[in-house]
Amino acid sequence: MVDRERQDALLELLNTTPVVGGAVQDQLADPEAARSWQRAHGGQGGAEERRHLVEARDGLQAVVRGSRPAASLAPLLEGVASHPRVSPGGVSWEVDAPRERRPAVDAVLTWGALQETMPGRLRPCENPECRRFLLDRSKTNKGRWCSMALCGNRMKARRHYRRTHEGTTE
Repeated sequence: MVDRERQDALLELLNTTPVVGGAVQDQLADPEAARSWQRAHGGQGGAEERRHLVEARDGLQAVVRGSRPAASLAPLLEGVASHPRVSPGGVSWEVDAPRERRPAVDAVLTWGALQETMPGRLRPCENPECRRFLLDRSKTNKGRWCSMALCGNRMKARRHYRRTHEGTTE
């Protein structure tokens, strides 16, 4: 099972390209803002690290949206190894990746673990004007929007408006 902190970090990475005022914003495009984001999520904040992170984010977004196959993520993991570590608590696996690639590799590995443990629960928001993603942790797995306060209310209001104004003439 992937811990909640890693799940949240993946979701936050996927959601770094929101639509603001009708235009897509890339929160990792500005080097200073990206450096802050990277450090807040365990990275070093370097340009090479950011380049790999953006590549992983863009690839993961496309895979989760269904516009690219999962196999397209394989190049992000080239040269990455995993080694067992035995302790009194059992066996754990340690990932060996270059430091500047580590946040990107972690994002892909977290996505892979979610596919195994929570299949279908990481998905795009159903608001067609939104680029955000959600991780549905509910029992029913019926979450549709990245945020009920934002997209959920908007979509429900639109549906209500269409229902109440269908067939009316001006």
